[in-house]
Amino acid sequence: MTKSTCRGCGAPIIWLKTPGGKSMPCDPSPVYYKAVPGGKDRIVTTRGEVVSCEIVPGADATDAGYRPHWATCPKAGDFKRR
Repeated sequence: MTKSTCRGCGAPIIWLKTPGGKSMPCDPSPVYYKAVPGGKDRIVTTRGEVVSCEIVPGADATDAGYRPHWATCPKAGDFKRR
């Protein structure tokens, strides 16, 4: 896990490696989730796997993970490939 700063909004981010070897920017604070196939949220596990889920309070959670930074970055649209 490498720490850095988002070039768009200046927020702190961490980089997690996916199973395919790519780096994914994520928010540094873990959140609790319940895995739900086709869920509206996405979480990146510490193993780098992306899970469809719902973000829930800790008591209802099945695990914790990291939100991809593109889900919370106000400048995310600036980085989309055209």
